[in-house]
Amino acid sequence: MMPSSIMNPDQAMDLDQAVTTSAAKAVDDGIRVNRITLAQPWEWLAKGWDDLRQARRYSLTYGAVLVLISVLMTWALVSKGYTFIVPFLAAGFYLLAPVIGLGLYQISAHVEKHEPLQFCHALEAWRRNQGQLSIITAGLIIIMQFWMLANFFLFALLYTSIHPPLENFFRVVFLSGENNVFVFASVLVGFVLAGIAYAISAISVPMLVDRKIDGFTAIRTSVKAVTTNWLPMGFWAVIIVTCVGLGFLTLYIGLVIAMPLLGHATWHAYRDLVPVDQ
Repeated sequence: MMPSSIMNPDQAMDLDQAVTTSAAKAVDDGIRVNRITLAQPWEWLAKGWDDLRQARRYSLTYGAVLVLISVLMTWALVSKGYTFIVPFLAAGFYLLAPVIGLGLYQISAHVEKHEPLQFCHALEAWRRNQGQLSIITAGLIIIMQFWMLANFFLFALLYTSIHPPLENFFRVVFLSGENNVFVFASVLVGFVLAGIAYAISAISVPMLVDRKIDGFTAIRTSVKAVTTNWLPMGFWAVIIVTCVGLGFLTLYIGLVIAMPLLGHATWHAYRDLVPVDQ
């Protein structure tokens, strides 16, 4: 007679499946996110506008400082003849925007709790979880550097015309219509890398400001929030790109309002996407 402690193959398979299922649930429990609707990005903007009104002294000052820094950097580049760098600087702004909005998330957190506001909220937010926020920042900088290196490689591989002068580089290479293969490849690579950057940072930065967790957990939560709600989060990405783009087209002036509005709205996106009890 076979001892009862020895399992047959079917029982062993069932046990393996049970262990695998339990492990999967344990992992999933660590990165739970809420499902949202396509209408909620508009709600985030409305709530962000309410925060902007309640904290307008601090929010608009924050936006004005960002605009002043952007203007000074652009002026310095243009005056030194490095105008061709400005479009790449704008692309870098998109990639680093989640970290740039640190202080705005902290302002929204104080407004939410009806706590008094003060200046230097960005420094306060950074100090709350600076080691883990450094992980996100480093990751976004690496993505930006990889994007620049990829463009250099694609330029060397696909650009067949005479090398244009630096002062006319962007206009000749991207806007002339004579280098469509390179432009398509560059845009495609940029789109993929921007998607990766958006997925890892959509809500990870406000999450690290709000909670004492590790950066990799915040990144996994952000990626799951984006992939689980890919349609509304894709729509939210379009709203962000449009608002910041309009800010650029107004010679940065529109960013005085656009950046605080989007920063506060991102806080409410995080609140809707991550369960309170997680």
